[in-house]
Amino acid sequence: MTSRRDLLKAGAAFAAAAALPHSALAQAAATPAAAATFAPKPGNWRSFEVVTTLDVAPLEGKAGPAQKSPVQAWVPLPSYAAEDWFKPGESTWKTNARTAEVVQDPHYGAKLLHLTWAEGEDKPQVEITSTFATRDRATDLSTPGSAAPLSAQDRALFLKATDLIPTDGLVKQTSDKIVAGKTTDVEKARAIYEWVVENTYRNAATRGCGTGDIASLLASGNLGGKCADLNALFVGLSRAAGLPARDLYGIRVAPSAFGYKSLGANSPVISKAQHCRAEVWLEGFGWVGVDPADVRKVVLEEPPGKNAIDDAKVVAARKALFGAWEGNWLAYNDGHDIALPGSSGPKLGFLMYPQAEVASLRQDCLDPDAFKYTIKASEISA
Repeated sequence: MTSRRDLLKAGAAFAAAAALPHSALAQAAATPAAAATFAPKPGNWRSFEVVTTLDVAPLEGKAGPAQKSPVQAWVPLPSYAAEDWFKPGESTWKTNARTAEVVQDPHYGAKLLHLTWAEGEDKPQVEITSTFATRDRATDLSTPGSAAPLSAQDRALFLKATDLIPTDGLVKQTSDKIVAGKTTDVEKARAIYEWVVENTYRNAATRGCGTGDIASLLASGNLGGKCADLNALFVGLSRAAGLPARDLYGIRVAPSAFGYKSLGANSPVISKAQHCRAEVWLEGFGWVGVDPADVRKVVLEEPPGKNAIDDAKVVAARKALFGAWEGNWLAYNDGHDIALPGSSGPKLGFLMYPQAEVASLRQDCLDPDAFKYTIKASEISA
């Protein structure tokens, strides 16, 4: 871990990188490219079913009836709710576990199913079925509306630092440079969004969705990662600028209706389709969805791949993903620093993957084939 003193020392070295470069978005707007459409708008609700199956692998060499190692598992359940775009439904399960209990994080309300198996159970299994409804969302940022004020409790929660998202030191220094001269919430949030898009990149070598350790990311000067890194960076810089913000942790469940291969689940099996998004609270507008990490995903992965920042598909996604996103995604929760009940292991920076421990050893949640778990999604007809 990088020390706070090291982060402060890195501030001067990072100053050049923190300067906001010329916006390629404006340049592309001045020189129109071939037409591309990515424009989510609130419309009809869609209902989905997600089935998560765990077959927890025994310890190597301990398979079969002789296995005596205790096994526990923790599986995120859809618990986030937003009246305008996401409604979690019921979660039911079938299991041979000795106990299965829904537990709720006391700080963020994130729900998970905690399972424990009897010692000697050689095939720990569970199948969890969750339903939810969702739709596209978009906020008209041209004119403030009449959004209800954010409660003092929520404002404090979504401005405070977490273990992986500090709001002081290099994070604060970087945020101050980005929002210098900006006066409104919208101006500040947009400046941070454009800075993240311009200065970061999606690193294909990053495991899973990344760690979300933004202090180390900034201190390294190498701003590559995936959604849990890049969108957490947006959240941390926003909080440091006085804007309440949060990550939402979830999973893609359907293809993109706009034809973006990189922004959808293109198979019924979604075991590796986890994705986190971000929201920022803007006075007069309420919670606004943003996703700079997906802009960088389009740059790297949208066919044919390694696209220019002024490519038409990149420009369309970049414009839309400040204020809108597509409803082909399940939101589990907005939690951080999650302590798994019954575990003596470390807290989780976030809860987006199934977790398990065999003989108190935490399994690799980023390797579903070895873990072993499968997640499948299907749309429910009206």
